[in-house]
Amino acid sequence: MRFMVMHKMTEEMERGLPPEPALLEGVRKLIAESVKDKIFVSGEGLKPSSERVHVAYKDGKRIVTDGPFTEAKELVGGFAVMRVRSLDEALTWCDKFAALLGDVELFMGPVVEPWDIGLAAKPTNPPLRVLSMHKLDERAQNDTPPDPRAMQQMGALIEEMTKAGVLQATGGLASTKQGARIHYAGGKRTVVDGPFAESKELVAGYAIIEVPSKAAAIEWALRFGDIVKVNEVEVRPIPEW
Repeated sequence: MRFMVMHKMTEEMERGLPPEPALLEGVRKLIAESVKDKIFVSGEGLKPSSERVHVAYKDGKRIVTDGPFTEAKELVGGFAVMRVRSLDEALTWCDKFAALLGDVELFMGPVVEPWDIGLAAKPTNPPLRVLSMHKLDERAQNDTPPDPRAMQQMGALIEEMTKAGVLQATGGLASTKQGARIHYAGGKRTVVDGPFAESKELVAGYAIIEVPSKAAAIEWALRFGDIVKVNEVEVRPIPEW
């Protein structure tokens, strides 16, 4: 089973402060171990909300709002990592996505690259990589399987984006009823099973892991949360329709 583990923003992350060397080393060790054990699939960190946009589609119209955002009220329904030349190009692909789904909201922003945190030299004219996360809709919250025709159309769009060299990763998430949240407060960790309401905190990054069960995913998420020292981590299954 595949799961997405999302950690939420902290004040330090929102201010764009570089992570402590001990944190980077802890994450590196966990990922190296998880790759060796064939648990870790992929993952990305996101830059502060001041560098992100909220995109809302309503009746065929697109409204873009620049960050920063104090409250996102996010319930993530799915994600896509895109490699593009500009934000405008990314928005054009979002337009195609919205043309299939109809009214939809998403948050989109650039991912943290190795050179952003001093782990590599910045290449000349690097491409822009962005993470788009769309809001959970009523169908997905009820775990209703997608319509076969809609799946076919989405598959065609995914193929088009992949052939264009744009799409690097994508997936939909199961309902919050199947997920869990880990809250950190006062030096204690509390695991709460879903369903749950909207979270006001923005996603700071994610990891895709492959483990046998939700319990195993929570165990991995606890280890990750202890390292990155955040207030909340969310665990959600990635269904295979």
